[in-house]
Amino acid sequence: MMVGTMSDLFSAAAEQHLKSRAPLAARLRPRSIDEVVGQQHLVGEGAPLRLLVESDRLTSALFWGPPGTGKTSLALAVAGSTKRAFVQLSAVTAGVADVRGVIQQSRQRLGEHQQGTILFLDEIHRFSKSQQDALLPAVEDGTITLVGATTENPFFEVNAPLRSRSTLFRLEPLQGSDIAELVRRGLRAEAMTADDDATELLIERAGGDGRQVLTALEVACALATNTDHVTLNHVESALGTSALRYGRDDHYDVVSAFIKSMRGSDPNAAVYWLARMLSAGEDVRFVARRMVIFASEDIGMADPQALTIAVSAASAVDVVGMPEAQLNLAEAAIYLASAPKGNAVAQAIWSAMSDIQNGVIGEVPAHLRDAHYASAAEIGHGEGYISPHDDPSSAQHLEYLPEALSEQRWYRPETAEEGSGDADR
Repeated sequence: MMVGTMSDLFSAAAEQHLKSRAPLAARLRPRSIDEVVGQQHLVGEGAPLRLLVESDRLTSALFWGPPGTGKTSLALAVAGSTKRAFVQLSAVTAGVADVRGVIQQSRQRLGEHQQGTILFLDEIHRFSKSQQDALLPAVEDGTITLVGATTENPFFEVNAPLRSRSTLFRLEPLQGSDIAELVRRGLRAEAMTADDDATELLIERAGGDGRQVLTALEVACALATNTDHVTLNHVESALGTSALRYGRDDHYDVVSAFIKSMRGSDPNAAVYWLARMLSAGEDVRFVARRMVIFASEDIGMADPQALTIAVSAASAVDVVGMPEAQLNLAEAAIYLASAPKGNAVAQAIWSAMSDIQNGVIGEVPAHLRDAHYASAAEIGHGEGYISPHDDPSSAQHLEYLPEALSEQRWYRPETAEEGSGDADR
């Protein structure tokens, strides 16, 4: 009996020792859903994941999001908030035999103690099709509740049968306020203080990645051991870079320079300002949105393919993530800068909106009105309408504007060719 007690004491001491030496990100893992930082759309008051966890009715789920957004932390928070047993495996090291072992133990636990089991499978996209198939029967009959975490698009990397039986929870990059909270918690855990400019640089360079910022903070704290206070120099050394000044004014000025460089058909300047924004930790989704707007506002019908390129780059930001998505953004920026320019589309919609707001409004012509209900013909709706599919030559003579506005022209295609890009510039 004494041997067993001593063994337990040694095991507990070893566990405590390892925990104290664990990376800062691991030491700050939440113990319950209330301690989770960020992802309020999932764990905030009344949010879906919180409601499921609090009622202990969570079914199989997939946590999908970029690195460092808290997928593992969220799973461990679920573990601390449920009465079910929690088992963690990594698809990097586990195999089918490990999965079958967990399933067997789960069946035994359910039969003997009426206790369910949550299996958290990190990096689930690393499992092959056959490995994922091994999970399916136990998920279907409720032996286990699977919680899978992945940085890859589950519609590509997770088998359809398994995906269809799981609720998909999308995790977003952490906001600046979330990163700031992690930095505060990290400093408390390290019993350190920090200068404001040091913490600001950490937040700016985090890129929505909580694990990355805590790793950098831990290194900065190690460099400041003799003073117990972290300075900007410590953070710069930890990040391996110098601080790039990028305040609120810089945000607006650099974005303006980026847009005007593309409008001026200078791909070199566009790439430079893009690099400035990305290096300063600018929100890549914001950059992508600006490019999508630019494609229609400053190019439009001069090169309709520009919008496709910009939207594809914006989509790539979500699918690929940073830092690789910088390639997609750079390609799009160069294309947009090199494309011919025209603002006819923008002028058309702006002019039409302005006229409508100023009361330039006419009635819908009778032949264009809805004629799909029984009594429409009695009041003349649809009378005289000719479909271009039936008679193209007659249809082109129909008037599609209100009679009072028949001479108005908002879209002037001749302006679409104003300005042109120079791909060799």
